[in-house]
Amino acid sequence: MRRHRAADESSLLRDVHHEAKNMQQKGTSGFNQDRGNIFLLLFLYVLQGIPLGLAASIPMVLQHRNVSYKDQATFSLSFWPFSIKLLWAPLVDSIYFQSMGRRKSWLVPAQYLIGIFMLVLSSNINALLGEGTDLPPNVTTIMCVFFALNFLAATQDIAVDGWALTILSRENVGWASTCNSVGQTAGYFLGFVVFLALESKDFCVNYLGQTDSLVTLSSFLFFWGIVFIVTTTAVWILKSEKDESEVDLDEPEFGLIGTYKILWKILKMKVIQQLILVLLTCKIGFAAADSLTALKLTESGVPKDRLALLSIPLTPVQVFLPLYISRYTAGPRPMNPFIFGYSLRLIFGLLFAGLVWITPSYRGDDGLYPFHYYGLIVIIYLLHQITVNCMFVGVMAFFARISDSSVGGTYMTLLNTFTNLGGNWPSWVALRYVSEITWKSCSGVENIFSCNKAEDKLACEDGGGTCTTDIDGYYLESFALVVVGFLWMQWGIPVIKRLQNLPLESWAVMQRGD
Repeated sequence: MRRHRAADESSLLRDVHHEAKNMQQKGTSGFNQDRGNIFLLLFLYVLQGIPLGLAASIPMVLQHRNVSYKDQATFSLSFWPFSIKLLWAPLVDSIYFQSMGRRKSWLVPAQYLIGIFMLVLSSNINALLGEGTDLPPNVTTIMCVFFALNFLAATQDIAVDGWALTILSRENVGWASTCNSVGQTAGYFLGFVVFLALESKDFCVNYLGQTDSLVTLSSFLFFWGIVFIVTTTAVWILKSEKDESEVDLDEPEFGLIGTYKILWKILKMKVIQQLILVLLTCKIGFAAADSLTALKLTESGVPKDRLALLSIPLTPVQVFLPLYISRYTAGPRPMNPFIFGYSLRLIFGLLFAGLVWITPSYRGDDGLYPFHYYGLIVIIYLLHQITVNCMFVGVMAFFARISDSSVGGTYMTLLNTFTNLGGNWPSWVALRYVSEITWKSCSGVENIFSCNKAEDKLACEDGGGTCTTDIDGYYLESFALVVVGFLWMQWGIPVIKRLQNLPLESWAVMQRGD
């Protein structure tokens, strides 16, 4: 039930200063002034969340097709564009057609291409998944397609984030982050939870009174492909952009080359290099819990639609808990909640392993799980969210505090890029190598002892034997990575404390004489 975040938090961080400055100025009259633009931004962020929610549902679909964890690792690469979009964000901000508008020059083509990708994919997804055949899913091709979709969605995100700062009046620009958070969450919900529920025959029959599932992946892709094309055409024709020369932005314009130079100056700072090392390594201990737990539960027979629906009670927590935690990030030590939540989150890695371990014992003779089992999952994930949000809010507040305000958006987005990469690469490693440390044996067939390789498994089953798991790599990874996490704390926590105690001048860029 791990949620692949619809986007990295860079856009939220980019708007956090605006939110703080303008929250007190918001009122009914101000909202009414920009009502149409606010709803347009909200809708654009909803569209952005659709392909990302769909991408998050694909691992569940692939697990149902019994793909290997190596294949799951391959598909996980499709989520990387949102973590590396800083590489081409300056291009999107600097190169455009004057006649079309700075943001629409990228927004319109990106959304048209998303729609076209979805329409083409809708006609080919069943073949790629091997539906109706004995062929395995073509995971590499599926990954490439969703990588392209996420790349386009990330490009759309860059354009919409920039447009938000000019499409709204000065007093309402703080609504941008609200639209971002609510819109992405709603779009992700539609593409992930709603799709998996309506695609499930069991859910539709038992809860909606249908005789079959209401949608297929193919029909869902086709529907949203049409929506993207129609709505993008409407935005292109009906919505014009303001002249940005008349808009007072907080951050100066550096141009394409200037922005890359600023990024390089930030990267050369010793304190930034130390912080980047922390960001790239701090989530190693969580990799097994974050990337494998939901897949292991699905492997144990827990319906994927039920796991998706269990994310509903987590949504209010994800929305309101950061507001509560933020009171503890004020002042000179905003990383204290991060430090507090770190060790607790490591312990949850062991609790998740325990949950997976006991899951088969809850399964009834009919293959179903009782209500109280799902309640147990919700309680564990709700408590887990407290630790996740402590770390998230703490690091967000720290970035906001140390970022040089003269290049604040670029500064925070750079740091957030490494934050997301610090979660992506350990998860890929955990998925890629879990099978390598899993030992399966064959029983019932002479001279065949191992089921670790595909040909051995096939030979065992052809001979009338059965493959059983003797050592599950998930449990080995869970324990080993938690140990690594606690060892990391011996180095990482002192570094974090030292970095947050540095004077703000240590993080400044523009006054360094460069």
